[in-house]
Formats: sequence, C-alpha cells, structure tokens
Amino acid sequence: MNISEMLERNRRVYPHDTALVERVPSKNLRKEITWKQFDERVNRLANALIARGVGKSDRVLHWMMNSINWLEVYFGIIRTGAIVAPLNFRFTEKDFKYCVDVAEPKVVILDEQFVDKVTTVHHPLLPPHRCIVNGENALQGMEGLESIIAESDPNPTKIEVRGEDPCGLYFTSGTTGFPKPILLTHKNMECAAITEVVHGLRRPGDIWVTLKPFYHTGDWIHWLASLILGGPSVIQGDKITPAAIFKVIHEEKGTVAMLLVPWLQDILTALEFGEIKAEDYDISSWRLVLLGTQFVPPNLIQRWKERFPHMLYEVNYGLTEASGPGCIHLGIGNEFKLGSIGKAGFNWEARIVDENGQDVAHDEVGEIIVKGNGVMREYYKNPERTAETIKDGWLYTGDMGKFDRDGFIWFVDRKKDVIISGGENVYPIEIEELLQSHPKIHDVGVLGLPDERLGEIVVAVIDLKPDVPKSFKIEDEILQYCEENLPKYKRPKRIIFDKVPRNPTGKIEKPIIKQKYAK
Repeated sequence: MNISEMLERNRRVYPHDTALVERVPSKNLRKEITWKQFDERVNRLANALIARGVGKSDRVLHWMMNSINWLEVYFGIIRTGAIVAPLNFRFTEKDFKYCVDVAEPKVVILDEQFVDKVTTVHHPLLPPHRCIVNGENALQGMEGLESIIAESDPNPTKIEVRGEDPCGLYFTSGTTGFPKPILLTHKNMECAAITEVVHGLRRPGDIWVTLKPFYHTGDWIHWLASLILGGPSVIQGDKITPAAIFKVIHEEKGTVAMLLVPWLQDILTALEFGEIKAEDYDISSWRLVLLGTQFVPPNLIQRWKERFPHMLYEVNYGLTEASGPGCIHLGIGNEFKLGSIGKAGFNWEARIVDENGQDVAHDEVGEIIVKGNGVMREYYKNPERTAETIKDGWLYTGDMGKFDRDGFIWFVDRKKDVIISGGENVYPIEIEELLQSHPKIHDVGVLGLPDERLGEIVVAVIDLKPDVPKSFKIEDEILQYCEENLPKYKRPKRIIFDKVPRNPTGKIEKPIIKQKYAK
C-alpha cells in the first residue's frame, strides 16, 4: 500500500477524525481538517493538475512553507503519478534555477512569498501559466491554488501507481555546493512509514507535533507514522523557540516530537537561566522525543533525562539517500549505549567497510553502508555517481563509524569532514562532544582550516552561554580543558567565539565557517 493509498484508506476508515491541525500563533491562526476533507482536497488538486497536462513521471516543483496546504499539494502531485520535488524555503534564485534545469518541471506550485524569486529567474521552461500560487500574490497569467481546487472534481483519479514508480525528487540542503537531486520511489516511502512506526513504538493515540521543515526527509518521514496509523498531527508555524515548543505540547497535548540538537541545547539553557519555567506548562503528555540529523552529545541526553526522567528518547541515524531517518537507530531503552547511533533499523542491514568494501574488525573505523527497501532509486540524471554510491544494493553513506563488541555502531564523523593534521586523522565530532560537556559552552563546531606546516589545524567555533563573557581568561580555561582531556594533535590550535551556523535541520554549516575564517 503506497502512501497515497494510505490517505484514501484513512478517508474510508476514519472520515471524521482529525487528520491535521495547523497553528500560527503570531497570526492567531489555528485550523484543522478531517481525513475526509484532506483526501477530497487532494483529489480535487490531482484532477486539476491532470487537466493541465500533468501525468506519470512528470516533475512538479513544490516550494512552500510548512502548512496543511504543503501536505495537500504533495499528495495531489503524487496522485497524478507525477514526481513531487519539494524545495528548501532557504533556496536562492540561483538554487531555484538549478532545480528547474535539473527537474524540467511541468508545473511549479508555490507559496506567494516565493513568487518574486520565481519571476526573477525568467526561465524559458516556466511561463506564468505553469505557476500555481498559494495566496493572493499571483501575477498575471498565474493561477491560484484555492481556485483550481474549488473548481475541480472531488472524485478519485484512475492513475495506477506501482511501488517501483518514482515518487519524490529531493534536493538536499546544498551546504556543500549545489544540492544533490535524489530520486525516491513509492516503495521507499512505504518502507519509511513502516520503519517509523516500529522504531517509535508509535500507536493510534499519539499526537505527532511537526517542528522541522517538511521539505527535508526528517519530520516529513516522522509524520508518515501518523498517516499509516490514521492519527492526528499538529503543524507548528512561526519561529521555533523553547517557549514555542513547550506551548504547542501543552496546548495540543502532543505526545511525540523531534528536536534538533540546537533546540535541545536552547531548552536546557532557557530552563537553566529561568527564561522559561517548566511548571508554567503541562507537558506530561510528551512521552517520546526523537533525536537525529547529526551526532547527539551524550551529555545533552543525560541533562535532558535529569530534567525529564519519564520521557523516552530515540536516536535515529539516516540520510535522504536512505529515505530519511531509520536505517540505523538506537532503540528505546538503550540508555546504556549513550553516544551510539545503534543497530540496523527494522528490515535494514548495516556494515562497516574499508576502502575496498571489506568488513573491518570491531573498534576499527570504516565507512557505514546500509541495505534495505529505503535505499534511493538513484541520483537523478547522474548514473556515474549512483554507481559509486550504490554497489550490489548497498548504499555507501560517506559516514565513518565503528562497531563495538555488542554490535552497536558508533558514529565517528563525515568522511569529508575528517581533519588531517600533521599526517594524523582527527575526527571533529570527538572534540565537539568533549567541548559540549564544558559547563560554560552552549554550542560548538569543530573543523579544519589550512595550515602551511601541518596541512590543516583544528579550529573550534564556540558559542558561550549567555552569562559568560568572551575573554582571554575563558579561552585559556577552554584550552586547558582540552589539554587535560585530549592528546596534543587533537587539541584546537585556534578558538573563535561566534555563533555556530546551522541549517534548518540542525547540521553545522562548515563551508560557511571555512569561507568566513579561512584567511
């Protein structure tokens, strides 16, 4: 059963149950729709797109902010048999032009705030009549999303979709250059939905709270558990702050949500400094916090568990090429393995191999590779890179890790982020984990910068806690801390006090740091 069929089933089985709640507190907005209303609007949009010539394997760019409309548009596109390409809301006009060049879309559906960027590009593949706008800012020749939905047939389409058919074209965040186009299938999406239910011990009574962008295969995949179970979910708009997170859980009785590492840090810091008070909110309904998208420092989880001892947590490792989170997971109840990313996920296999693809010994560092029904179909229009990444069904992740004696995998670092200083391999995550445990540090990013003598030197960008002034004294204290806990070749040679730039999924944007400080 593909995810479009899951939505149809929910309409039949749970027609009047709440499917989605959308909140935008700054606009005093809260609305909800049932599964029947959701499915009907999807049918109307699918029929409208078919009437405009969209068919199987066509590409449709989807540039919208998180909302109920975002999900309606996603399902409306795939119900035509076309391929949906969700775009990052931070993309520039240059990024958008690149996506148009690659996808050659039949149609673009976008929020009104992106209209100016689209029209600035002046792309020959995108005359105005191929643009459908959600909002009032449609220019001459463009159509309005609500008007075409209202005018269209609410009955189901007759398009047959198979598991191997392409479903989504995902352009990664692009922190290392132009985003990579990754093609996922309907079978990939079904695998992700099932995996999510199993890993989170999800149940029909759960209320999922969406905090992260849907365009990324993170919260979108986590939401699929609500879809397959026919359960309600809440989409939180506005800026995500500690108070906003606590408030939405309090008011909507949310039970499951995913936190990025920076949000975890922000909540703990806000509680520590009295910026929010836990007793002002009832978050007793929140039974499970999901973590992932990057290495999660064990000391953060320990601090979280001290604050919220009855809350379960689950760490998921994943990547877009493996249909998002879940190919490896820690597993609820495995607190004794803090710092590990866990074992192969449900219906997945995992290995760690050397440069020749041979398995390495326990405690030896190698590349993590995974195999399962979530492995992408391909890098779109790039057979050479696809062949380099998928070998005999195994996806080579580009991440370095090692097995311990109990079969748990420990993430070491991104292959491309390894620092080679004086001929020694230095893994930034090891240093970041240590510095995160320093009581005066709020956030940290470690990377290598060029050095004539050593090739690269270890540099730490550190964001101090609010009550800690930047000074030579605190710098000396941090360097002393590193001297006491790290061998000489791993110690930072330079400390920079600055904000640590992160993308919307919480990953450190190291190319930005390199560009800013390389000189």
